This record gives sequence, C-alpha cells and structure tokens, in this order.
Amino acid sequence: MKTVRFANGVSVPALGQGTWELAEGYSPRRQEIAALQTGIDLGLTLIDTAEMYGDGAAEELVGEAIAGRRERVFLVSKVYPHNASRAGVQAACARSLRRLGTDRIDLYLLHWPGSHPLAETVAGFEALRAAGHIGAWGVSNFDTAEMERLMRAGGGAACASNQVLYNLAQRGVEFDLMPWMARQGMPLMAYSPLDRGDLDHPALEAVARRHGASPAEIALAFVLAAPGVIAIPKASSIAHVTANAAAAGIVLTADDLAALDRAFPPPRRKVPLAVY
Repeated sequence: MKTVRFANGVSVPALGQGTWELAEGYSPRRQEIAALQTGIDLGLTLIDTAEMYGDGAAEELVGEAIAGRRERVFLVSKVYPHNASRAGVQAACARSLRRLGTDRIDLYLLHWPGSHPLAETVAGFEALRAAGHIGAWGVSNFDTAEMERLMRAGGGAACASNQVLYNLAQRGVEFDLMPWMARQGMPLMAYSPLDRGDLDHPALEAVARRHGASPAEIALAFVLAAPGVIAIPKASSIAHVTANAAAAGIVLTADDLAALDRAFPPPRRKVPLAVY
C-alpha cells in the first residue's frame, strides 16, 4: 500500500475510508460496520468522519467498528465551523471522542471556513494537541486564498492537511491549490474521489478493460497516482471496500493518463473550489 507522510513524520495509507452518509439508514448498520472492519483488515486503516455526518451517528458507527482495533486506525474527524471558537472546538472534540469511544483523534479538521477568527480556532486546536486529545489538526474545503489566510493566522503553519473534493471530474485543485500544498509539504485529502459514482465515460471504460478492472477502480487509481494525495472513498459493503482496495494495486501507464486527460481535461485556469 502506498503511503503518504505528514509533516510531523506520521505516515498513513494513501487509500483510506470515508463515512459520509453512513449510519443514515441507506444500508444495514451491521453491513456498514463489516465494511469498515474489512477495510481495516485490507490496509485501509485511515478512517475519516465528522460530527456533521448523521449528526454524530457516523462517529458512533466508527466507534463501534474500531472497538478493539483502535491502535490499528488513523482516525480523522471534523468540527462544524459554528463550533470552532477556542472553547467551542474543545467542547466539540470532547463530544466526538465520546461518540468514537476513544481518547484521541489523530487528525482533527475544521470542516469549512466559518465566522470564528482562524487564530481562535487554531488556539483551540493547539490546546487539544497539548492535552493529547488530538495528534494534529487541519482544515477542509479551504481554497488557496483561504490557506494563505490560515498561514497568516497565529500558529496556522502547523496545519497538517486540507481535505477537499478531488476526482477525475473535479480537477480544479490541480491548477493552484495542489501545487501550493505540495510546496508546503502538506498532504491533500481527497473526498468523493469517485464523484459519487457519476464517472461514466468510454475512455474510462477503455482503460478499465486494459487493466481488467472496473471504471470505478481506474477512477480511484487516478486519484491515488497523484503525489501527496490521500483518497477516502466511502464503502457500505464488503464487496465495495474490497473493490476500492484493489484500486491501490493498479499502476496507470502514461498512455492511460493521457487518455484520461483527454476525457477529463485538467484545468487551464483558476476555478472556484468545488464543494459537495
């Protein structure tokens, strides 16, 4: 499994597991837990969740899935912007820790830019880190200008990662955000790397046939091919998480990448950050 290294020296698998829309009744709870546990066994040990997902239900689901396996898991969660005051972020983290059944979140993210001053949010994060409740902190849905504003905030340079929408159909971050983060040595975490399953295209199907894989596996392999990127696709079944894990072993050729570029052109100018 390819790994990605954070600035603090911690390495994680480039392919993890997302939990957006889990624990919301779309699939049986037992099935979703089994999918997460199978993913851990397959090496997808980074699990991403958030207090927003199912109003805390996804964190509870993750807590149940990782019980007895916590030390194998790199746990990521996110705080609502309206909870991201200095005191608010600490209270929100305590609630997330209770739902997750753990005493530590490995990476804690601000879910999107909000109204609280960034320096205040950073101070709250740093207090959590000093107390050992989180290992590192970062942000989500921040575009380049917002990342630069974060760097100017007191302590902002300690940001470990930025989680954004990135997939074959949504490549805007490649123009400036991804290069900016690479210069900082900051991994990019890609949510919805399969664009919610809406990536049908003859070129993608042709590449998939060459590799004996599914189009979804090729779309995920494309995201994983980018340096410094961590992909966190959601899977609600064992079959789906097993297919996701198979994508980690696919090596796309230069011809494959050229075909995908023609079908899903990279950006030629700055575009607003896409958000789901």
